[in-house]
Amino acid sequence: MTNERQEPATTADERTMLEGWLDYHRQTLAWKCEGLTDAQLRTAAVEPSELSLMGLVRHMAEVERGWFRKVLVAEDAGPVYYTEEDPDGEFHLSESDTWDEAYATWQAEIETARRNAARFGLDDISEGKHRRTGERFNLRWIYTHMIEEYARHNGHADLIRERIDGATGD
Repeated sequence: MTNERQEPATTADERTMLEGWLDYHRQTLAWKCEGLTDAQLRTAAVEPSELSLMGLVRHMAEVERGWFRKVLVAEDAGPVYYTEEDPDGEFHLSESDTWDEAYATWQAEIETARRNAARFGLDDISEGKHRRTGERFNLRWIYTHMIEEYARHNGHADLIRERIDGATGD
């Protein structure tokens, strides 16, 4: 695995710092998936868990979509991988699921997230509400939550990648 991630400057302003750490963690997840076959990317960590690297990427596409489309700008964007009947659908992979599709979807959601966030200041309140709680959030909270979400799942990705081919790294 190569490591082309860059930590944000230690003296950056708040927004640059938050966006930098979010991008760092996005890059970390991509790095953990680098160089693997579709079959390896679909490999579950440990039975009975269905957690896989491709599933994590699909999950993060849904998370990006949820926070930066549905909550931040109140876009009526339906789910990509899950359904009401299968709320964890992003983790339920079949042989027909490919890295190319999952990666492209994830990257498209990241680009949309960046465009949508650019319209808001850190203290600006979301136009939409959380689907379960009805709460609104400022962009600072969304960025912080997204960093936490990626950091947690990157820990999972570390363990999955090590199980697949022994590769480790921070």
